[in-house]
Amino acid sequence: MIFYGYKRPDGKVGVRNNVLILPASVCASDTTRIIASQVKGCVTFNNQNGCSQVPPDQEFTMDVMAGFAANPNIYGTVVVSLGCENCQMDLVVEAIKSRTNKPIETVIIQEEGGTLKAIEKGVRLAKNLTQEASMLKREEFPISELIVGTECGGSDPTSGLASNPLVGELSDRLVKLGATSILSETTEFIGAEHILARRAKNKEISDRIYEIVHRYEKSIQMVGVDVRDGNPSPGNKAGGITTLEEKSLGCIHKGGHSTINAVYDYAKPVVEKGLVIMDTPGNDPSSVAGMVAGGAQIIVFTTGRGTPTGNPISPVIKITGNRTTYKNMEVNIDFDASPVIYGPEKISDLADKLLQMVVDTANGKLTKAEELGYIEIGIMRACNYV
Repeated sequence: MIFYGYKRPDGKVGVRNNVLILPASVCASDTTRIIASQVKGCVTFNNQNGCSQVPPDQEFTMDVMAGFAANPNIYGTVVVSLGCENCQMDLVVEAIKSRTNKPIETVIIQEEGGTLKAIEKGVRLAKNLTQEASMLKREEFPISELIVGTECGGSDPTSGLASNPLVGELSDRLVKLGATSILSETTEFIGAEHILARRAKNKEISDRIYEIVHRYEKSIQMVGVDVRDGNPSPGNKAGGITTLEEKSLGCIHKGGHSTINAVYDYAKPVVEKGLVIMDTPGNDPSSVAGMVAGGAQIIVFTTGRGTPTGNPISPVIKITGNRTTYKNMEVNIDFDASPVIYGPEKISDLADKLLQMVVDTANGKLTKAEELGYIEIGIMRACNYV
């Protein structure tokens, strides 16, 4: 099976061909928004972090920024910083260069003489990069070049009964074709971690699965609360999910039945083929951001209650097993998985269609979130701001 993508100088293959205007901190985010809005073919996001962070917390932000720039969907990057933040320009550039050799340009607002001059320079640099990017043509590649992240949010019982098992079927097919599938949301492994651990390639990976689950739960207990105080969410409960363990048993269906080959820390580069796990929050925008920073070119996202979530770097395919949600939110949902419950189509037939949708998206078809311009992200936090 093949798709048509863009070959990068670091050997990776993108399914989009954008220039990233990267804010190194919250203080640069408005400037990058203005630059990106003036140059066709540019993407950006609102970075809430980048300053007032202790080192372990800052590492999450640095890894997301570097991973976004290195993601194969990005042709090149213009990094914009204020000049005095924790995530200094040289640190950000060094982190990006440690992951990729794609083009990088820089703008420091304080050194340029303020916002207007920084915007002027940023727009000029961005136009140069987008002109270069426009010369690239799509080439044929095997589907084994794809990394697909899986996510669920706004879950209800149809997520565990229909859409998540369907994504599991997709995941298994991708693995058989030599591609990579990422299972995420560590907080939603709780109560089901032993099932995942049994599927690990070896004892080391099995132990890592237990480690990330227990570490995450303990980190929340350190501030005097239980993860179950916030998960399941009110929407999950209204939809019919009663416990976190019940939610977890539905969540892990997204990983299908394949062997788990690796466990990655948040936003770290994913290099192993097959099914892997990334240690991410259950929070959708920050979990998706971690997988995109890890290299996922496409995200497959299931939702029972419905969500508009997208991402500025990678297209997000939205799936629901709730036929009422699909009818009410068809403007947001790409794929109706409700026939898994109601028929007449079988899950294997729907998996064929979903795999074709992934290929079509890789070939350039826009998702509903892309059409609507949804680019919200979050970044995992280790602690409060300092």
